[in-house]
Amino acid sequence: MNVEELHEYCLSIKGATESFPFDEVSLVLKVRDKMFALIPLDSPELSIALKCDPEKAIDLREQYSCVEPAYHFNKKYWNTIYLNRGMDDDEVKFWIRHSVDEVIKKLPKKEQHEYYQD
Repeated sequence: MNVEELHEYCLSIKGATESFPFDEVSLVLKVRDKMFALIPLDSPELSIALKCDPEKAIDLREQYSCVEPAYHFNKKYWNTIYLNRGMDDDEVKFWIRHSVDEVIKKLPKKEQHEYYQD
């Protein structure tokens, strides 16, 4: 997967928006105004930071050498996945969707229902 494919997939998520709130090279993707992914466009190696269930976050780090605690994020909830280091594209997409689900489940019940019903 290249950066264009990664970007396109993230924007295909229902309600996804993009912005550069931190600087001109950190692409932030959000649903319902909550961040689910960050793609550092200036990194020499393509990666994506994603929110994760805390227990699954640890399991992922143990299972894949391409998964590390996310730099500058709460390491309990956020992982960085280095693409093209052993995790196939379908699995990366699974974890992107998981990140969206983790964000949505923190919203009030009404907003969760609206998101999944729209």
